[in-house]
Amino acid sequence: MQLRYNYRAYPDATQRRALARAFGCARVVWNDCLRARKQAHTAELAYVTSAELSRVRITQAKRTEERAWLAEVSAVVLQQSLRDLDAAYKNFFDSLKGKRAGRKVGPPRYKSKKDTRQSIRLNTNAFSLTDDGRVYVAKVGNLKVKWSRRLPATPSSLTVTKDSSGRYFLSFVVDTATDVLPELDTDAGIDLGLSTFAVLSDGRKIDSPRFLRRAEKKLKGLQRELSRKQNGSSNRAKARIKVARQHAKVADRRRDWQHKASTRIIRDNQAVFVEDLAVSCLGRTRLAKSVHDAGWAAFVGMLEYKAALYGRTFATVDRAFPSSQVCSACGFRDGPKPLSVRRWTCGACGTVHDRDHNAARNVLFEGRRIVAAGRAETLNACGAPVRRAPVPAQRGEAGSPRKGQTTQAGTPGL
Repeated sequence: MQLRYNYRAYPDATQRRALARAFGCARVVWNDCLRARKQAHTAELAYVTSAELSRVRITQAKRTEERAWLAEVSAVVLQQSLRDLDAAYKNFFDSLKGKRAGRKVGPPRYKSKKDTRQSIRLNTNAFSLTDDGRVYVAKVGNLKVKWSRRLPATPSSLTVTKDSSGRYFLSFVVDTATDVLPELDTDAGIDLGLSTFAVLSDGRKIDSPRFLRRAEKKLKGLQRELSRKQNGSSNRAKARIKVARQHAKVADRRRDWQHKASTRIIRDNQAVFVEDLAVSCLGRTRLAKSVHDAGWAAFVGMLEYKAALYGRTFATVDRAFPSSQVCSACGFRDGPKPLSVRRWTCGACGTVHDRDHNAARNVLFEGRRIVAAGRAETLNACGAPVRRAPVPAQRGEAGSPRKGQTTQAGTPGL
């Protein structure tokens, strides 16, 4: 299985300038290659191959006066930028042909130096781990890293990222074996909500931390100060950094809490079943701020990849399944109910239900049924499995099965 590990980096002033130069060169190569392919498409010419772009837009461009500064950064950075563009085009073409599940993917777009997030990607030829615990990056130097945990294997690639608040992160990709936990005889159905973040089928409730709501007062003051600064001034840039740092704190707290909650649920249950919510649709309603503050999609993604990592069963129940309308005791469908109804009595057996607990139990029963039927998802009205979007890589650790890869124990220098 392939995992991703993130660590905070602390480059000095010289290294920050070198990284800024690398970010800019990677962005220029991306834009030049993208422009060449768009011009060829407009002129109805053949698709420009990667080999041609590498020869003209990288190798020959370094010899010209206007692009001579491309030679100041590692060639790996420039080649990886071109490979990322190829991957973006492949995703776009696969989406057009129906080979890619999930939402439609648009064509690649130009990058701007004003983007709040800048990154470069390196392979093993352009970085290494030193004996003193630093990370050497070609033409940048030895970066100081805060090692929050040990790498389980030798990394195969590295991504250096600068976020909107000015922080630097190193993201390593390693190949390692799955860590299968001992089998349990407990299953869990989960009903996600806003007032209560999650209700489990055994009756346990997880309160919603509401990190954004708790930080709104401070964010409101920082946003007010930012709005009063003159456009283009250094004071406005400083105020923008303060707002970005506060938002980064909120995101970090939410992510840390979700990792701990999802790991606890996966470790305590052999199988986990969750309802597939239309988060993108709910994010356009009057509940948008609360929906985004809850972070349901990221939490479900963590449950999914951790279940694969620890050898657990995970399945999603289609959003059309009437989990709040069916009595979990007798199976009688009592009809739709407004959100204001939190407790209701079954008209057939007379059982008094808590709305969320009853929904979690129904999700559990439906999840067991679809797993027993040999599927990973609920069938839709046409009898076909619902196609779900791919799970994005998590920031802290992300798992994706990879066959035929061996695990290298330990990491030199750490």
